[in-house]
Amino acid sequence: MRRGAYVLAEAEATGTMASGSGGGSDRVIPRLILLATGSEVSLALEARDTLQKEGIPTRVVSMPCWELFEEQPEDYRKEVLPPSIGARLAVEAGICQGWDRYVGPTGDVICLDRFGASALERWRYVS
Repeated sequence: MRRGAYVLAEAEATGTMASGSGGGSDRVIPRLILLATGSEVSLALEARDTLQKEGIPTRVVSMPCWELFEEQPEDYRKEVLPPSIGARLAVEAGICQGWDRYVGPTGDVICLDRFGASALERWRYVS
């Protein structure tokens, strides 16, 4: 948790979406960044798997400590959350407050901001 936020799963090329000759070192630019912390990380990783299968290169970023992330050099913060990628979605099983700083003006937050959501985990996120 030393840096506050980390890329847990990088976007990958799917099908004809490879960004180069296929030498293995080619980086794929994500079309979407999913942000999460705590138990929501597993949901973000599942969503990434689905999106990747649908041909949407997706990065997952875990942000366990916003304060530590803010203390990191700007280069590191831009590496984790490139400003050129505006498609960002934060997943939060609590209040949305604060995520807007990281999803930016074109991103969004899915949150569960109602009190007492004590249902079984598999039903907790169903509307």
